Amino acid sequence: MRFQVTTGKPGKQRCNVAVVPVFAEGKLGITGKAIDALTGKILSKVIKGGDISGKTGELLLLTEVGEFPATRILLVGCGEKDAFDRNEYRKAVQSSCATLNNKSYTDALFYLAADGIKNAGAYRAARILAETWYLQSYSFALPGKRKTAVATVKTLAIHTDSEHSKAAKQGFHDGSGIGIGMNLARDLGNTPANYCTPTYLVKQARALAKSCKQLTTQVLNEADMKKLGMGSLLSVTAGSAEPAKFIIMQYQGAAKTKNPVVLVGKGITFDTGGISLKPPPAMDEMKYDMCGAASAFGAMRAAIEIGLKTNLVVLIPTCENMPSGTATKPGDVVTSMSGQTIEILNTDAEGRLILCDALTYAKRFKPAALIDIATLTGAVVVALGKHRMGMMANSDKLAAALFEAGNDADDLAWRLPLDQAYNELLKSNFADMANIGGRDAGTITAGCFLGRYTEGVEWAHLDIAGVAYNGGTTSKGATGRPVQLLVEYLLQQ
Repeated sequence: MRFQVTTGKPGKQRCNVAVVPVFAEGKLGITGKAIDALTGKILSKVIKGGDISGKTGELLLLTEVGEFPATRILLVGCGEKDAFDRNEYRKAVQSSCATLNNKSYTDALFYLAADGIKNAGAYRAARILAETWYLQSYSFALPGKRKTAVATVKTLAIHTDSEHSKAAKQGFHDGSGIGIGMNLARDLGNTPANYCTPTYLVKQARALAKSCKQLTTQVLNEADMKKLGMGSLLSVTAGSAEPAKFIIMQYQGAAKTKNPVVLVGKGITFDTGGISLKPPPAMDEMKYDMCGAASAFGAMRAAIEIGLKTNLVVLIPTCENMPSGTATKPGDVVTSMSGQTIEILNTDAEGRLILCDALTYAKRFKPAALIDIATLTGAVVVALGKHRMGMMANSDKLAAALFEAGNDADDLAWRLPLDQAYNELLKSNFADMANIGGRDAGTITAGCFLGRYTEGVEWAHLDIAGVAYNGGTTSKGATGRPVQLLVEYLLQQ
């Protein structure tokens, strides 16, 4: 995709389709009025005729454009002009891109942000347009199969004033990288578990390293993990015929002396629950239990595309959680890499068992910040639904930075407590801790469990079980979240 920024008066740039905003009650902005004049008041006529009212997301395609230098004009409802903020703009862009995907146009010029957005400048407007284009033009194909082309559009442009053209170009650059990263995360999440195994993720990591000289990839096998004492991680993979892997990706975008941000992504490529077997309905969706790993992959891909001037380490502990004669049983006690012992009361609380060893391993990189991402608990969906991810942290500074990054990127999080009182729920008579704390505060006790492996490090945990994928609907599939939040945080560092 080619992204361009245009400046100057409307009508000086020729395009296949011009995307023009119409506000509530059929009102046109300054730019819309200028375009209307060039068309011979065609926009005013269709608005007066009641063909479009300006309701957010409403669309009307015009084939008669007068003297305006475009083949078509796509009128897009944008709601109340005084309330036209980033959220309304994103909705309008989504509707526009969805329509363009179904047409045979080769280029489009967006005027939606030409009169300004309440809480966004040219950078954010262009970035949202690029991100949204990649998300709306996404299609899935099995590994080895060719993807079906969704759109014919090859060039996408945004109109702004010359003063802000540089910011818009940067927005396109960053948004393109983020969109590509999100679609990689979606591809990995959507790939069926008989294809997307730990070994498959290793291949993806090595392919990523080949594409970038600043990235190196190392892979630990089960023998390596055993030597390191990763008994907690290995207890999860004990019932599976698929070998577990521990992937280490290191991207150097800054001086070697600068401490890296370390991302740890939960990579359970399929989760049956183990001996604590899940109920059959919707178990197919457990291929999405590696979306933490997928989003970490996506963040790394975005960092490469953007050329981030930072050091980034991505750790992916990955395996299956399967029942068999060799599987770990409820009541078993295992020893983590940290030396702490864990009584496994529920084998379906396996994500924290692979993450705790990964968090211990992460300390060797002396991280500036340590962030784990995981589809960890169903309880977070009950608490926050599909809109916000749960966030817990041992650092107010890191929590605030991630919260603001989520707000800025429209990839929202909500902080939950990690009070010492919740740790009491993890007590065990037979080990240093149990791997579950009971039904109450399930998301928080999972965070407390992980927190026991992060002493001396600024750490945050993102529970993305509610936001990483859409299940049980016609729009079923991975979302690519929280790549936007993670990359926004990295950009702001």
